Amino acid sequence: MIPEAILSWVSTYRYAILFPLALVEGPVIMTVSGVFLKLGYFTFWPLYFVLMAGDLTADILCYAVGYYGGHPLVHRYGKYFSISDALLTKTETAFHRHQNKILFISKITMGLGFALVILITAGVMRIPFKKYLVFNALGQTVWTALLIGIGYFFGSVVVLVNEGLRLATGVAFAAIIAALLYGVNRYLRQRDLQNKL
Repeated sequence: MIPEAILSWVSTYRYAILFPLALVEGPVIMTVSGVFLKLGYFTFWPLYFVLMAGDLTADILCYAVGYYGGHPLVHRYGKYFSISDALLTKTETAFHRHQNKILFISKITMGLGFALVILITAGVMRIPFKKYLVFNALGQTVWTALLIGIGYFFGSVVVLVNEGLRLATGVAFAAIIAALLYGVNRYLRQRDLQNKL
């Protein structure tokens, strides 16, 4: 059983705990947070802004990696993130033509596997940081709301399942009690009948 002091600490600092989690794994944490929002553990606006801040901070770090490290870092460590030199080169070519669209859409396609290379490429190509941040933030507003919404919907399912289980448990308990009473009553009748014989 979790000590009450730990539960109290988690309850007090729940938004602060979310920030580093969103920084490391934004999409998953946003979706799970939507479930907890539905269950009443969070308030929407603080949750929304903390998740946005965490994910945008991760984007800034990706930009910094590209800006200060570029190709050498990708060449050395890219394999760990499914980023190759060829993929980086293709992304750079596309960037020349569609910078704004790519930055915005990359936020809404985080789960498709190429957003990370796009964010790093923005730094490699020295896209102006203000422009980078504005378009990322615009995409982030949609992305964060969408994932919280998905989690919130599944939160409804969790609540319904929880209520259904509670009802099923009550029905099962009542059935067990009824069967027990029936069995005891039948046993007593049979015993009385045998005593009379």
